[in-house]
Amino acid sequence: MDEVARAESERGELVLRRRPDGTLELRANGVFVMDTVETSTERALATRALELHARPATVLVGGLGLGFTLRAVLEDGRVERVTVVEIEEALPGWMRDGTVPGSDLLADPRVTVTVGDVAQVLAVSAGSTYDLVLLDVDNGPGYLVHDANADLYEAAALEQARRATRPGGTVVVWSAAQAPGLGATMERVFGRWRSEAVAYDVDLQGRAETYWLYVGHV
Repeated sequence: MDEVARAESERGELVLRRRPDGTLELRANGVFVMDTVETSTERALATRALELHARPATVLVGGLGLGFTLRAVLEDGRVERVTVVEIEEALPGWMRDGTVPGSDLLADPRVTVTVGDVAQVLAVSAGSTYDLVLLDVDNGPGYLVHDANADLYEAAALEQARRATRPGGTVVVWSAAQAPGLGATMERVFGRWRSEAVAYDVDLQGRAETYWLYVGHV
């Protein structure tokens, strides 16, 4: 497996590798994050959230990753503005210079990229800013790549996401597994919420996985 790019930040090491079949694989501190083979769940996060809103003009995407969620958002003609918040500066850099395919996404005039912590961006955003807030910055509360991301699944951060979302909008949190504790927090913050499996028996490096969305209605 060939190394394509490497970056260091205060969170550690981010490495992009290319498998013999051409697949790109992203790892953080040696932990698998995502690849360009199984992208259905990243896309489903967007498409399912978009289905829940009649006019999703303004969207926040927490986590650029390899760009598959953003691409699915931009494919919806109702979307007028997308704010992408990515904490790892290297990822939008690699996308802009072509290391990761997707320079067309960041060149879309509807897209604004902010490098930073999505929880902090939400905390300082004006109220009722977004129709949809999509949060996919880690693997969910039970499978964290970075321990500091645990706060994103707690009531304070989710309350900031709720406050930043317009009435009638939704906050959607991606999780690699069912998370009862997250469900209880969604209940406290949103009142109206639900969890749903977004994909069953997804083949992830030879393992069958089922992924979940936690949806809070504002």
